[in-house]
Amino acid sequence: MKRALISVSNKIGIVKFAEVLQRLGVEIISTGGTYNQLTEAKIKALKVEDITNFPEMLNGRLKTLHPFIHGAILADRSRDEHIKQILDAKMKLIDMVVVNLYPFKETIAKPDVTLKDAVENIDIGGPTMIRSAAKNYKDVVVIVDPDDYEKIAGELESTCGTVSDASLFSLAVKAFQHTCEYDSVIFNYFFKRFGNLKETEYKNTKVYIRPYLKIDNRESQSESQSESQSESQSENEVAYKSRINTFRNSNGSYIEALNLQLKKIQDLRYGENPHQKAAYYKFTDTDTRCFADSIQLQGKELSYNNILDANAAFSIVKEFDKPCVAVIKHNNPCGVACATTVTEAYRNAHFCDPLSAFGGIVACNFKWTSDAARFGADKFIEVLIAPDFEEEALKILGIKENLRVLKINFDLTSHLANLKSDNYKSKYTDLKSVEGGLLIQDIDENVAGSEIFKVVTDTRPSKKQIDDFLFAWQIVKNVKSNAIVLTANSSTVGIGAGQMSRVDSTKIAIEKAKDKVRGSVLASDAFFPFEDAVEIAIKAGVEAIVQPGGSIKDKEIIALCDKFKVPMAFTGIRHFKH
Repeated sequence: MKRALISVSNKIGIVKFAEVLQRLGVEIISTGGTYNQLTEAKIKALKVEDITNFPEMLNGRLKTLHPFIHGAILADRSRDEHIKQILDAKMKLIDMVVVNLYPFKETIAKPDVTLKDAVENIDIGGPTMIRSAAKNYKDVVVIVDPDDYEKIAGELESTCGTVSDASLFSLAVKAFQHTCEYDSVIFNYFFKRFGNLKETEYKNTKVYIRPYLKIDNRESQSESQSESQSESQSENEVAYKSRINTFRNSNGSYIEALNLQLKKIQDLRYGENPHQKAAYYKFTDTDTRCFADSIQLQGKELSYNNILDANAAFSIVKEFDKPCVAVIKHNNPCGVACATTVTEAYRNAHFCDPLSAFGGIVACNFKWTSDAARFGADKFIEVLIAPDFEEEALKILGIKENLRVLKINFDLTSHLANLKSDNYKSKYTDLKSVEGGLLIQDIDENVAGSEIFKVVTDTRPSKKQIDDFLFAWQIVKNVKSNAIVLTANSSTVGIGAGQMSRVDSTKIAIEKAKDKVRGSVLASDAFFPFEDAVEIAIKAGVEAIVQPGGSIKDKEIIALCDKFKVPMAFTGIRHFKH
């Protein structure tokens, strides 16, 4: 190891690592800010222009793109002709490249980022050096991750300046992954904004993207305003803000090619079953207020099924603006309730189906209180998730060492405000794998208002029944189809899930509700193909029904409801869940 080139944006740990190289007699070449930091720390270094005899230019855009740099990295030491060409050109070989890239992802995450900011943070020389070094991994050490400094420094010191073949290869793999992720972020950023624009939307080769969603509660600009602004503002002065999700482009359609950027959170003990291997990943370009950023406060390691169920549970409660608790088993709710206190909501959710609640997952959208913790002290649950916990509640929960307690960084008020916005579009996406492919769709995340209910019967629903319509309609979309939900007073009283027949789902919901079925409201995730399920529900004591409508039997079903004076409303929205 004779020579190393160091050029890093993330300078954490670089001085300490360079000190190791200096002790080993390695000559250091550096650029810009890295050179300044090293020399200020009394580390001897050469500037790149000392090697190339060519100054930096174009405001730093051109630094390392030179044969004296890349030839010195790419030369295959095992090939005599390569060594001869290096010597003839009076080059000096570079044995190590330590590079990490301009912070493009961090730059575009800023709320006031401009196109100019984004463009200036696209690294050119860095990825080129990384790829050159990784291509020649047998001869060149390439380091892109500061977390590797300590390991490689130790290896160099213990071997008097050499690195093992295994380390060389693993570092090269990490380097290619690094540049791949970097380019994917850039591709996604530009494609989502420019990918499907028509030629007429370009003006004098300058690009201005018209905002199409509300931003900070202000309406999107009209086309005429956008045209006017594009004339008076350069594209470099326009701040781009978007609530577009990861896989959408500027016009809202899904992009032609997906570049998935995920980072492994952890390996899991197994998948749905012990014979299936599994791991847990997080998208790297989402904000921090999402389920995957949950912090585990106590308990055993999360399982694959725990994560699925906890996500399903929190997906339900986060759509309500008052205390709400959901109890989940096998990705289906067995009880959901809203109330004035967390404890009351938990009690009502639990007693919807206490038998099924055993071993379930519990989620709440408000701070978990000590009273709620005491109520649950004698109940067996696998996971509890909430935005926060009272100190006394954590002490009570801590008695059960195996109970997994998750805290999610979640701003309920902000989320609901966005969710109820006319122009809201989720940042997150529903992905499902099929053999050899991937299905992708918007999350079914809209919060319904009473305006969606079209009363189709002569009997009108009461105010209380409309309130229960709203609650039931939010719950039924989270139940596997065919789904029937019975509710009363903002609590589920019976849930029929995942049956191949809507009649069977109705019967199960009624059986679960027992005597609570009388006076309840029924919600169905899709239309009733026949009158049978409706008749069974009415005769059991259901007093109001909400469903999408759209069946060829709608007239007969409406007539049946009128016969028994049961109000029914259509929503025109289906909520299948597979």
